[in-house]
Amino acid sequence: MPHHTELIATIAIGLSAAFIGGLFALRLRLPTIVGYLLAGVAVGPFTPGFVADTDLAQQLAEIGVILLMFGVGMHFSIGDLLAVRRLPLPGAIGQVAIATALGAGLARLWGWGLGAGLVLGLALPVASTVVLLRALEARGALASLAGRVAVGWLVVEDLIMVVALVLLPALAGPLGGRPPAGGGGGDLALALALMLGKVALFVALMLVGGVRVIPWLLARVERTGSRELFILATLAVALGIAYGAAALFGASFALGAFLAGVVVNESELSHRAAEEALPLREAFAVLFFVSVGMLIDPRFLVAEWGRILAVLAIIMAGKALAALLLVRALGGPVSTGLTVAAGLSQIGEFSFILADLGGALELLPPEGRSLILAGALLSITLNPLLFQAIAPLAARLGERLATAPSQ
Repeated sequence: MPHHTELIATIAIGLSAAFIGGLFALRLRLPTIVGYLLAGVAVGPFTPGFVADTDLAQQLAEIGVILLMFGVGMHFSIGDLLAVRRLPLPGAIGQVAIATALGAGLARLWGWGLGAGLVLGLALPVASTVVLLRALEARGALASLAGRVAVGWLVVEDLIMVVALVLLPALAGPLGGRPPAGGGGGDLALALALMLGKVALFVALMLVGGVRVIPWLLARVERTGSRELFILATLAVALGIAYGAAALFGASFALGAFLAGVVVNESELSHRAAEEALPLREAFAVLFFVSVGMLIDPRFLVAEWGRILAVLAIIMAGKALAALLLVRALGGPVSTGLTVAAGLSQIGEFSFILADLGGALELLPPEGRSLILAGALLSITLNPLLFQAIAPLAARLGERLATAPSQ
């Protein structure tokens, strides 16, 4: 067998295990996501047999996130985003504050320090991009008002987490952790202003220059009549801009890919671009769920079930209730509030990144990362049940609101 086959083995075994797991899940009338997650547990380092490369799996999962956010962006125009801005911006900020406070309070009850509580709290508000988008697409709600609000909410959460990733190293020392070797305690205000300025510059470049250059490029490639070149151009735009956003401007892959999709949506060829990218998008999205499962130690789920349930309650009950109340307080309809509440009642990619950073800075104890991973596994598994409850809950809440006496 040739050397250096880790990537091939990770993709081949990961997709094969996901197929078998998804098939069994369907036979048991469970969401296929459950099968994909269990497939990841089966090929992960905590179970016997084949062990896939965890680092490679995480990178493959990032490609899935990029392609999904690129596809979502192609369903949105700039006008769509501006039309719903009054709900996602204050709503996401409010929900992040509430969930962070709940997580920090829980950590305090366990006797953890301020730094550990802050990291745990910050890891709980931000939802998984893949889970939310797949749920909205499966229900045909992506282009609805509720779908646009949920995606806008997610983008704002991502931006908040980017800020948190910048601030944590600078605050590690005062919070009782270990500052990074290269420093990190410098001028905090200057570092934050520089980061926000770079992100703002990236957004401006995309919305001013990108809307002219990228549609023109796709049109030129389409005139060649080569389907291969058109597919390559689409993938180059999605992956190249996402990578550039992270490497040059300090933004997230997800934000870069989303804005790339928004720009492509200004082209008459956006529907074709979406169709060409769909097969790869679905395959890499499956690998995302497998990669999450690989991080789970089944023994921890059994040993720490009490604390896991407490974390899960914040993710699925505390966040959901906060989102619903915030949407209603901001004037949004009940159905939109329930969709946002259900869609965001799980955690994923950014939570793992925050947990890893918190561990590296010696802020978060080892069991903290395991609790976050367990919360992700269970919330992703149970999330479809919340979506199934939207219709009956909307009807009941709508009746109560309609019959409530006016004050």
